[in-house]
Amino acid sequence: MARFYVTTPIYYVNDAPHIGHAYPTVTADALARWHRLLGDETWFLTGTDEHGLKVAQSAEAAGRTPQEQADVNAARFKEAWAALDITFDDFIRTTEPRHHLATRALLQKAYDNGFIELDSYEGPYCIACEAYYTESELIDGTLCPIHRRPVEWFKEQNYFFRLSRFSDRIVDWLTSAPDVVMPEAKRNEVLGFIRGGLEDVSITRTSLRWGVAVPWAPEHVFYVWYDALINYATAIGYGVDDDRFRAWWPAVHHIIGKDILRFHCVYWPALLMAAGEDPPAHVHVHGFLLVRGEKMSKTALNGIAPADLVADFGVDGFRYHFLRDQQFGPDGDFSYEQMVARYNADLANNFGNLASRVASVVATKCEGIGPAPDPASPLAALAAAAVADAAAAWQRVAPSEALDATWKLIRDANAHLEAHEPWKADPGPGVDKVLGDALEVLRIVAVLASPAIPRATTRLWQRLGMPGAPEDVRVPDGLAWGGYPGGIPVQKGEPLFPRLAS
Repeated sequence: MARFYVTTPIYYVNDAPHIGHAYPTVTADALARWHRLLGDETWFLTGTDEHGLKVAQSAEAAGRTPQEQADVNAARFKEAWAALDITFDDFIRTTEPRHHLATRALLQKAYDNGFIELDSYEGPYCIACEAYYTESELIDGTLCPIHRRPVEWFKEQNYFFRLSRFSDRIVDWLTSAPDVVMPEAKRNEVLGFIRGGLEDVSITRTSLRWGVAVPWAPEHVFYVWYDALINYATAIGYGVDDDRFRAWWPAVHHIIGKDILRFHCVYWPALLMAAGEDPPAHVHVHGFLLVRGEKMSKTALNGIAPADLVADFGVDGFRYHFLRDQQFGPDGDFSYEQMVARYNADLANNFGNLASRVASVVATKCEGIGPAPDPASPLAALAAAAVADAAAAWQRVAPSEALDATWKLIRDANAHLEAHEPWKADPGPGVDKVLGDALEVLRIVAVLASPAIPRATTRLWQRLGMPGAPEDVRVPDGLAWGGYPGGIPVQKGEPLFPRLAS
């Protein structure tokens, strides 16, 4: 049995979740669901990043302690993910004792191996990023390149990670396989950054107490990124269960946004190497989810809560839009109007209408009993192609392409019905073949689409009279043509996706 370990970024607890957080989380959830269909042993990790100056400042502004602030907003993330049917196996919080233990253990190894040393540093620092920048990286010499807000000048004596010693090894990692960092443009961006020269980085603070204490120097706490990144190791037993850690690492799939590319593709692999561990096997990088051309942020006051959209589109409508319309990789611009259009076209008209129409015609022409599909149906080859194309797309972390392949099969089935018009024909073998073919397509689609729209596909499965649930099917063998047995009742019901006013 293959293993599949997928992670989201862990999210800062300085504010409530918005759709920019939901996008990578829904993507990771869909990937986890797909790999469970494959029969892979799957571990899906998400969580919250709860240390650092940004959290401490937001807590003070809210009149709370940092721990109270973390507790309140971690709960908000859990509530948001529950509302979106996120099936994580572990929700990690960096304030947990298990994470403090793993952080100290991994960084102690890097220190013992001679890659962490005491030094002094001063330079421009972005509080929102929790990161130092070189002056050449700033916009107009004063603004953070990510948040476009003024940086502050910090000077501290800290422990430094000797990142500069890892340039060649990180390049070797990045070029070891074509899918280490995807898309390729992002890997090239990292390579360009490294070739510009890596500087050693400060990884501890003495001016802040809200963090993980440094084991060899308790007056220091680890800088947030060198605490947060280790969560991926904590969750699979680093420091407490070596067998479990070895079973899952390094075959991980990190889902990240492009704004944290440097941390995951330079700092994180180097830190692992410094501790004697292998770097991650896969990093999948998506672009920004923009609103009117701007990245969502607390500063811009343009964050949209997932619940606001779920109220209008339902959970499946929300999930489908962000998996289908937001291509993984480039930036995407959110539009409410585009979301309505996609919902009506794909979910209400194509998918929902196919399910409703087939159930209605089975009721009138077959006395409500679904006939078996035709083994020689022209839809059989189209279904096989859809399964293969969708599987290949999920494998390369291209949900929009996987869903496009699935919806092509839906369109093919609708066209097959239109060509034969069984609602106009007398009951008999010809009608049975056409409707059996359509029912088989619906069975296959219910499985293929279940990572994106689990609620609607489960309802459809039940209406088809199939036992269990779509997630019980194993792909690809369980999607071979002819799996719908026929001779079982087909239920009519309310539209799976009621059409929305545009």
